[in-house]
Amino acid sequence: MLFAETLKKLRTDRGLSQRELAERVYVTRTSVNRWENGSRLPDAAMILRLAEALGVDINLLFNAAAESDETPNVVMLDDNKIILTGGLPILEEVLPHATVTGFTRPADLIEYAKVNRIALAFLDIEIGRFSGLNICRELLRINPRANVVFLTAYPSYAFDAWDTGACGFMLKPITAEGVRNQLKKLRFPFSAEGADI
Repeated sequence: MLFAETLKKLRTDRGLSQRELAERVYVTRTSVNRWENGSRLPDAAMILRLAEALGVDINLLFNAAAESDETPNVVMLDDNKIILTGGLPILEEVLPHATVTGFTRPADLIEYAKVNRIALAFLDIEIGRFSGLNICRELLRINPRANVVFLTAYPSYAFDAWDTGACGFMLKPITAEGVRNQLKKLRFPFSAEGADI
C-alpha cells in the first residue's frame, strides 16, 4: 500500500477528518491533504508524530513511506525505434531521478508493468497492429495509479484518448518542454528530480 492510501485508511478508520488529524500533529489541513493524495511525503519526524496521533506502530508508516519513496518508473512505448531512442534521453533529462525504460513491443511493456509499479507511461497510439488506447486500459487495470500520456503524430486521436483514463496527450516529436507541461497535469503526482511533481 502506498503511504497516501495507508494514511487515509488509518485516519478514516479512527473517524478523524483531515483537519482533526492536522490539529493533532500541528500542521495545516492542506499538508494532510497532500500526504493523502500522494503529492508529498512527510519527513521522519512528522511520521513519528502521525504514528503517535493515530496510535499505530511507527514501522507501519515508515514501511509505507519507503515503498512510496522508491525511484519512480517511467516508460515509453513506440514501435518506431528512432522516435524511441530520441525520446528516452529527453525523459531522462527532465526526470533525472526516475528509472526510464523504453519498449517497442506492447507485450514486453505489459510484462514489465506486472512486476514494476509504473508511475508514468508515454504511449504511442498506433503500434503496429496494436492500439495504444487498449494498452492504456490494460496498464490502468494493472495499476490504477499509473499516469498515462499519449504520444501521436495524429491530433485526430485526441477525443478517443480521453475515454481511456489517460491524463495527457502530446503530439510528436517529444520535447523537454512538452514533457514538463504534461508533468503539471498528472492525475497522480510523484516525487522526482528532488521536488514534488
